[in-house]
Amino acid sequence: MSKKINKFHKYSVDKTDEFWADQAKLIYWDKDFDQVLDFSRPPFAKWFLNGKTNLCFNAIDRHLKDRATQNAIVYVSTETGAERAISYQELHEEVNRFAALLKKQKVGKGDRVLIYMPMIPEAVYAMLACVRIGAIHSVVFGGFASASLAQRVDDCEPKVMITADAGMRGGKIIPYKGLVDEALELAEKPPAHVILVKRGLVEELDWNEERDIDYLKAVKAFDGETVDVEWLESNEPSYILYTSGTTGKPKGVQRDTGGHAVALAASMKHIYDVRAGETIFTTSDIGWVVGHSYIVYAPLIMGMTTILYEGLPTTPDPGIWWSLVEKYNVNVLFSSPTAIRVLKKQDQKYIDNYSLASLKHLFLAGEPLDESTHSWIASALKKPVHDHFWQTETGWPVLTAMPGVEKTPVKYGSPSFPAYGYNLKILRESDACEAGANEKGLVSIIPPLPPGCMSTVWGDDERFVNTYFSTFESTLVYSTFDWGIRDQDGYYFILGRTDDVINVAGHRIGTREIEEAIQNDGNVAEVAVVGVEDSLKGQMPIAFVVRKSHDGDDVSEKTDLHKKQIMKQVDQSLGAIARPRAVYFVSMLPKTRSGKLLRRSIQAIAESRDPGDLTTLEDLAAIEEIIKVFKS
Repeated sequence: MSKKINKFHKYSVDKTDEFWADQAKLIYWDKDFDQVLDFSRPPFAKWFLNGKTNLCFNAIDRHLKDRATQNAIVYVSTETGAERAISYQELHEEVNRFAALLKKQKVGKGDRVLIYMPMIPEAVYAMLACVRIGAIHSVVFGGFASASLAQRVDDCEPKVMITADAGMRGGKIIPYKGLVDEALELAEKPPAHVILVKRGLVEELDWNEERDIDYLKAVKAFDGETVDVEWLESNEPSYILYTSGTTGKPKGVQRDTGGHAVALAASMKHIYDVRAGETIFTTSDIGWVVGHSYIVYAPLIMGMTTILYEGLPTTPDPGIWWSLVEKYNVNVLFSSPTAIRVLKKQDQKYIDNYSLASLKHLFLAGEPLDESTHSWIASALKKPVHDHFWQTETGWPVLTAMPGVEKTPVKYGSPSFPAYGYNLKILRESDACEAGANEKGLVSIIPPLPPGCMSTVWGDDERFVNTYFSTFESTLVYSTFDWGIRDQDGYYFILGRTDDVINVAGHRIGTREIEEAIQNDGNVAEVAVVGVEDSLKGQMPIAFVVRKSHDGDDVSEKTDLHKKQIMKQVDQSLGAIARPRAVYFVSMLPKTRSGKLLRRSIQAIAESRDPGDLTTLEDLAAIEEIIKVFKS
């Protein structure tokens, strides 16, 4: 780690109040805060106490004086062929119309609004309209099935839900309305109203006259209307975003308002090295934290242009992203290792055909970036490529290069250094002491968590503490649930998860969730799901199933049909993103004599590694059966 980066980081940790008071100047406060940090009730941290601000005002209104005609959003859909620019003035008008429509449905401060939308401008309008009026939004990724959607509905109890007739992916229409209708039949606490954006992708829609509202028709009544901003105390929640848990029940990550705005504004300056008026292209989805932070809020708070993209990285050809970089003078591209591995298979000409002169950096996040992919894309682009590590829970990078502070050498496969504000340590699992150079340990953060990190689990403070701060009895630390090392030069490397959450192309999925979906099959007695390495997606789930009854050989037609039924069961319960790569039928699962499932041993065998200590195994035949599966 360079002296300059080290000094900057040390200042942020040693003089926390002073550092963050300075960063708070990057946003607008309607009322100044009177205390930077209240950490009187560890591990709960409150930032910028009694300060009042608003995310929508910071993202739109404050830019109207100087940037009314500048593009705020450039929307590109290679699925429908749509492409249009939306200025800050136009965005202001659209968000105000949407906010007025929400207020008509009696949505106000503290009410929840669930957004289940494809990547279209109305999704961004909805998010910003919610925070404008102080409502708490929860965006659910459009790939989730109705049962998962119903779970989230019941947890956050939305007053209104916002959706569209359909999304599109790879030319295939994904009917959202039907999934929403199913989810609300399953939910115990469905919303009173559903606002629906008709894209014309589905000809016939089941319409509930008492519940459903046609957005395009209803919003016309509010043309030209301006809705007053609701100024929120810094620690009041802005949104809830659900992430997988090891219990099978998703956790509602709760984000505050003031700390979130400050953290994102600071990250654009110090990490992403961008300025107002520049352009960022983040290839994620608004259903994931990267989309919240770096498609919507951070770029707009910074006064930038953000590209909202609906489509694949290979359609109409693998040069589509690079063509957009050239066309819109993109300064920063933010994507995932999985996407780059897809593009790695394509001809170099798809990059070379376009001018990338405007591009300053490519950032990658979502899953560990392997050294070969990192090396390839850096060489292909001839631009700095930065891996960085963070989580839904943190809302912004934990480990990262900081080219806005100093441009440091890149080590392939490393997300570089702890970001300012994070007192990050690699701790030994055995005694919670700090590990030495190149010694594997748990990636941990000494609280308080910096601004922008989750404030709690929605409606469940106890779960927040028990999940994230209970790894060690001897000391209070936040666990990322990742193994890591720090090398002799101060660069960090992420080695993989310590818990039962797997990372499929950047999508975090709890193995317990998949197991519960499979258990719904009437002929399943037991199931174990593990995540195994995948050359394209990072990890993929594999299921080992013990059936209640079976008919002889596992290659029989009946057995193959059962495997397909199990995969369909997962699709219907969780969505295709959770579908196992393979299902194997076994007669027993490897367990300890106390009944604990040996997941790590199963995973090791699936990845051709040593299964480790098996002295506590109840029946060696169980492991031998797993080994036989992969030898056959």
